[in-house]
Amino acid sequence: MLDDTIAAIATPLGEGAIGIVRVSGPEAVPIAEKLFVSRTGVDWRKLGSHRLFYGLVVDPATGRPVDEVLLGVMYAPRTFTREDVVEFNCHGGIVPLRRILELVLQHGARLAEPGEFTRRAFLNGRLDLAQAESVLDIIRAKTEAGLAVAMSLLAGELSSRVRTFQDRLLGLVAQVEASIDFPEEGIEEATREDMVESVRAIMGDLEELLRQARYGKVYREGLRTVIVGRPNVGKSSLLNSLLREKRAIVTEIPGTTRDIIEEVVNIRGIPVRLADTAGLRKTDDVVERIGVERSRDLVKMADLVLVVLDASTGLTPDDRSILELVREQPGIILVNKSDIGDGEALARQVTSLFPDKPVQVISVKTGQGLAHVEEAIERMILGGQAVASQLPLVSHVRHKQALARCYEHLQEVLRALSAGENLDLVAIDLRAAWEALGEITGTTVADDIVDRIFQDFCIGK
Repeated sequence: MLDDTIAAIATPLGEGAIGIVRVSGPEAVPIAEKLFVSRTGVDWRKLGSHRLFYGLVVDPATGRPVDEVLLGVMYAPRTFTREDVVEFNCHGGIVPLRRILELVLQHGARLAEPGEFTRRAFLNGRLDLAQAESVLDIIRAKTEAGLAVAMSLLAGELSSRVRTFQDRLLGLVAQVEASIDFPEEGIEEATREDMVESVRAIMGDLEELLRQARYGKVYREGLRTVIVGRPNVGKSSLLNSLLREKRAIVTEIPGTTRDIIEEVVNIRGIPVRLADTAGLRKTDDVVERIGVERSRDLVKMADLVLVVLDASTGLTPDDRSILELVREQPGIILVNKSDIGDGEALARQVTSLFPDKPVQVISVKTGQGLAHVEEAIERMILGGQAVASQLPLVSHVRHKQALARCYEHLQEVLRALSAGENLDLVAIDLRAAWEALGEITGTTVADDIVDRIFQDFCIGK
């Protein structure tokens, strides 16, 4: 346990029914003793842990009450940080929250750094590093499926798999060292054969996790999806329809959208980060031209591109240029305005020119085909798999990179075994594979990586 006490406001600043000032560390309870006065006359210090007490926060310097609160008292080790924790549940206004925090800091605590409560939970063994990272994922989850992925990480499902792999690797290390230490027993040849089989089995399990990693990333970060097309083909109307609200301005005037409009929409459990872009065309308008260039840059970074065409005008040279721009990227072609044009004919024409791209005939105005757009997005990303139920999913790039390094070291192990190289070299790669896995749970991770992880957290968590 650490020897200082930290405090922070644990709820968003602004007006609300309740705000919380959280305090953790050895001075948490003594600070509460100085500031809290019970309104019921009970001696709350003698009534045990995990209780709420009604009273006032009083400024010791003036004797004036600051706010009416519920004091939560939780004693180590049965707390989130495994330290003594008190929480002042006060009215959710900026002034009472800041005033209570000021008093707490004046009487022995220091202001917590971003993510420091969760970091203490990690350092004190309450959570491993992968579980600690999941806390921020839970806070930022955009869909129930994304929340399920984060909760599986918090429950330790990925960590459990990783520890299983590590145990299997340590068993292989023991085999190697036995062969090295007792060469007279003549077990090296049998050891090599057994190890090849065992290493291949571990690599197979790693491959399955790595295959699922792209799905986990989508559930955690969202799918970067860009809507592109000529001006006035219905891009902004499509955005509004998928969002089920009027977010973008829609007019008959071409070039209305001049900058990027981004929103997150839940499409069948997948958080989709939709970006409505400026219509791609040549223009003399300086502002619109900047928007067009930004749109082109965004297309290059997109996970998925929705190309909108206009059935009432047919395929134009500008449409062909846009389709060529996204030829190599995952995309869905949407033939809009089918209520006033021959959408099926245009869809057949586009399919003949771009057979690798799925084409969907829609009318944003009437709602025709919009449900099929959502189906197409889900099918293109998940390939028909019910991925959210296939937990644990690898949702962090850091975890994926660690698994990939482990896999590479095991490839080297197989190569060395096949080439009949010295078992000492095999042991080195086996231990390196074990250490790569340890970076996921934090058993072998460097301090600078830990620092980088927790700096993304908000203060108070």
